[in-house]
Amino acid sequence: MAIGYMEVLLVKAKGLHESDILSRMDPYVLVQYKSQERKSSVPHGAGSDPVWNERIVFKVEYPGSGDKYKLCLKIMDRDVFSADDFVGQAVIYVKDLLAEGAEKGSAKLNPRKYSVVRENQFYCGEIEVGVTFTLKVNFVQVNT
Repeated sequence: MAIGYMEVLLVKAKGLHESDILSRMDPYVLVQYKSQERKSSVPHGAGSDPVWNERIVFKVEYPGSGDKYKLCLKIMDRDVFSADDFVGQAVIYVKDLLAEGAEKGSAKLNPRKYSVVRENQFYCGEIEVGVTFTLKVNFVQVNT
């Protein structure tokens, strides 16, 4: 089993559908990998084209439990007086990245654009994200 760190680089989003009527939205991203969840910063008043340039790190085991090797990026609009609004989400499958990183010591998906979709799968913008996996420890099981 390989243990390492997956670093998610949230760059920016473009063309998100505004969820606020009277003001510009305050978008942030909930990044989920298996049972782990991290929240990005909130660029206040960024509207439909926010910029984060933020790194979020997850501890990862490969192969790990389960077979769902995907990052889920849920874009939310922070609201002060009501519940935060769901803007859309993007999914990045990272199984091949983790396999390559476990074999070579590291692997990288350079920042690229991913479609952001609503629950009904309608397109509602794009998010630019990069992902890197770096091997930290490689355990070798010895049979005795």
